[in-house]
Amino acid sequence: MLRRVMCLLPALGLLVATASDDASAGLFKKKCCQSSCSSCCDAAPACGGCEASACDSCGCAAAPADCGCAAEPVTRTVMVPTYVTEMRTVTCTEYKQEERTRTYTVNKMVPVQEEKTQTYTVMVPETLTKTVNYTVQKPVWETKTAEYTVQVPYTENVEQTYTVQVPTYEEKSEEYTVQVPYTENVEQKYTVNVPVQEDKTVSYTVQVPYTENVEQTYTVSVPYTEERQGTRTVSKRVPVTTMKTVTVRGGHWETQTVEVPSCGSGCGGCGGCVRTCCKRVWVPTCEQKEVPCTTYECVTEEVPYTYNVCLSRQEERTRTVCVRKCRTETREKTVKVCKMVPEERTRTVCVQKCRPETRTRTYKVCKMVPEERTRTVCVNKCRTETRTREYKVCKMVCEEQSKEVQYTVCKPEERTRTYTVCRYECVPEEKTQTYTVCVPVQVEKQVEVKVCKMVAQEVQEAAPCGCNSGCGCAAPAASSCGCN
Repeated sequence: MLRRVMCLLPALGLLVATASDDASAGLFKKKCCQSSCSSCCDAAPACGGCEASACDSCGCAAAPADCGCAAEPVTRTVMVPTYVTEMRTVTCTEYKQEERTRTYTVNKMVPVQEEKTQTYTVMVPETLTKTVNYTVQKPVWETKTAEYTVQVPYTENVEQTYTVQVPTYEEKSEEYTVQVPYTENVEQKYTVNVPVQEDKTVSYTVQVPYTENVEQTYTVSVPYTEERQGTRTVSKRVPVTTMKTVTVRGGHWETQTVEVPSCGSGCGGCGGCVRTCCKRVWVPTCEQKEVPCTTYECVTEEVPYTYNVCLSRQEERTRTVCVRKCRTETREKTVKVCKMVPEERTRTVCVQKCRPETRTRTYKVCKMVPEERTRTVCVNKCRTETRTREYKVCKMVCEEQSKEVQYTVCKPEERTRTYTVCRYECVPEEKTQTYTVCVPVQVEKQVEVKVCKMVAQEVQEAAPCGCNSGCGCAAPAASSCGCN
């Protein structure tokens, strides 16, 4: 709508300019005769078109109705505004989809196997024998007597003194003031608003609804789906099994024969006889074992995936909307107006008042007086008694002995092993992606436009009469009237 108004503005200006030129040229002037000669119109009056008084003052006699003038039509050219529909070229912007290609780099982690050599130290066990002197503790029991003290409980009655708070009441007197109510009649003046009805003419405005079809342009977002590709990093835990050397402490029991001197009476005294004893000895061992050990390594990998993106493009559309509008109308109505007229009246009101009055009251006060009392309490006590008991005491007597012991010594030994390590190298890889772009394009369109143009049109008018010599007017009178 605004575009159409802007297109009509030059045509309206041209129409106003043409109309002002035609008015100044006398195309739109009335053909009349004024009462004064100097203000007569440029064109000669037609027969019967002037009053007698007006033409007499100019020196022209009133032309009779049957003056014999021939009414010959006169053709004039007048510029008339006419609306013409023209086609104009307008440049507007449209969007077209264009496919483009771009190259991006993706880093990939490529596994590489690599062999490495490791030198490690192994503790090799070696069994040796040595003689060890050791001391054996033999138990010897001995009976002893000991005195101990015991606390024997008993009860005893004890006289105990305690204090009790005994309540004592005492009377006291107190004066206090009381507000005693009483009523009294008082004459009171008050104003009352008395309603009075009065007719009054009031003008009011009413909004009268009407509907109008208006062309409206609105923009719509049209959704469309576009497929895109991307990469994401995925972490995996890969198990890796390696062999680990572990030192295991073991051993076994062995039975050994030991000669022990005997101090019996049949051997002729101590040191005369030797007896053979068997004993079990724990022989420790140290072994090396290859144990499989599984560990988990965190491996990252770039995985391509495809995802959809929801986009929208803006499209301009036109619709005709029925718009509800209102025009303002002024109406009149007669309204009854209620006015409040103040009126003074008198009434007797019962008012409640208070007078002070002194009174006396007696109240009791409680006081707590301490009083001593006596009571017998059963108390638990203990007396000390000495008692005797027998107990056995074990004494350990030391005795030296010797034995051969096998022991294991671990000697360090260097060994070499080969293992495979998997490492990942980052390898860049170029990929190509196709995507769609909305490209603005300037397009020229043909639009219908209404243009106001001034078109020349021929108009026929009646010929002027009354100023010719054959129409009853003298030549001098016609010239003094301003007739051409």
